[in-house]
Amino acid sequence: MAMPLRQSIRVGTYLFEQKLRKRDKFPLIVELEPLYACNLKCEGCGKIQHPAGVLKQRMPVAQAVGAVLESGAPMVSIAGGEPLMHPQIHEIVRQLVARRKYVFLCTNALLLRKKIADFTPSPYFAFAVHIDGLRERHDESVAKEGVFDEAVAAIKEAKRRGFRVTTNSTFFNTDTPQTVIEVLNYLNDDLRVDEMMISPAYAYEKAPDQEHFLGVEQTRELFRKAFAGGNRRRWRLNHSPLFLDFLEGKADFPCTAWAIPNYSLFGWQRPCYLMSDGYVPTYRELVEETDWSKYGRGKDPRCANCMAHCGYEPTAVLATMGSLKESLRAARETVSGNRDRS
Repeated sequence: MAMPLRQSIRVGTYLFEQKLRKRDKFPLIVELEPLYACNLKCEGCGKIQHPAGVLKQRMPVAQAVGAVLESGAPMVSIAGGEPLMHPQIHEIVRQLVARRKYVFLCTNALLLRKKIADFTPSPYFAFAVHIDGLRERHDESVAKEGVFDEAVAAIKEAKRRGFRVTTNSTFFNTDTPQTVIEVLNYLNDDLRVDEMMISPAYAYEKAPDQEHFLGVEQTRELFRKAFAGGNRRRWRLNHSPLFLDFLEGKADFPCTAWAIPNYSLFGWQRPCYLMSDGYVPTYRELVEETDWSKYGRGKDPRCANCMAHCGYEPTAVLATMGSLKESLRAARETVSGNRDRS
């Protein structure tokens, strides 16, 4: 993984411990959603389709932190909704960081400059800013003008204050290899964010726009062409090498959604944050009482075009840990990525 060396060692140690304990299912990172409310209405997201009463709810700090501790995961991705709309989000982050959890706060950045003084830079914390393209493309995807410019200004301010900043970019069938290259070049070379995460758009059933999600073959062709010419090695992508192989169609994996579970206002969501087949109150119930054999491409028609990181990145990570060759390959890319950041 192209992540900081300390984080790579922590995650690798955690995975080795799970192997020693002979655990076949365990969380790698928790997707924590302490609210569903948002200040944007993105075409590819359906979170704000919840009733008004649900959109007003905010998860208590103790509940949010308790869920992460219960799972035992070393990493947390805080999403929503827009997390910066939660009045105690800085306290949730503070308590998780104090317990040495690696925390990524996913945000559209509209409130970031206003709220940034509530946070403290830490090697355990990063802002993960959503950027779906350059100015016109991004503002179109979030259905509001000026969002791209504000996100860029917020990224620059966060970096000026010493925060780690990563980005998350979702690509649709309206994207081309060139649009992928343009935005990743900008984030990598001009803004110089610490890491970038990329994802093919999944057909989230409540999203307003149902026409522009990528199919499997479209995804493979898009990333195969975008990664050509040395781009993949040059970009600071926050993914395991095998997951990038998966996006290109060089490798295929089963889904392991249990490794990136979602915890929201309703509890632990089955089977992942993209699909909702009910909720349970504990992570143990999620793992032990969910029929995981029913999910994944070729098993559930809803999964037919899914190549999302929440299902397939953990599979790639586990495959890496099970292979000396792939472990050495990942280690080389981690060292190279850290050298680029120095």
